[in-house]
Amino acid sequence: GASEMKVKTSDLIGPALDWAVAKCEGRDYHSHECTYATDGSGKVWTAGTCQSEDRYSTDWSQGGPIIEREKIDIRWVESNWREIEGCWAGTYMTKIRYARTPLIAAMRCYVASKLGDEVEVPEELLK
Repeated sequence: GASEMKVKTSDLIGPALDWAVAKCEGRDYHSHECTYATDGSGKVWTAGTCQSEDRYSTDWSQGGPIIEREKIDIRWVESNWREIEGCWAGTYMTKIRYARTPLIAAMRCYVASKLGDEVEVPEELLK
């Protein structure tokens, strides 16, 4: 199988974050269903639960329903302990995560609440 790397949920972004959200949604990815083109052109998707169209962290039509269903709180904060020049804070259960966009913040805290503060993510998704 693909090698995995531990990533803090506060650092998850892009395909790795979308993958983790899909996992929370009960769609686990199995390496034999996801392969990567040898020429480096990206993912080759075969039958199974792999979705190349997962865009939970960038597409409101995908991330929005989760926010609504789970009642994830998103708010703008002018500054926080990280001293970011204003950012979005997502709050869900006991988890708070910050990000440049409201969707990323919301999905990060959703993943954190379901999978913990660190997640094992397939290494390919971190490139």
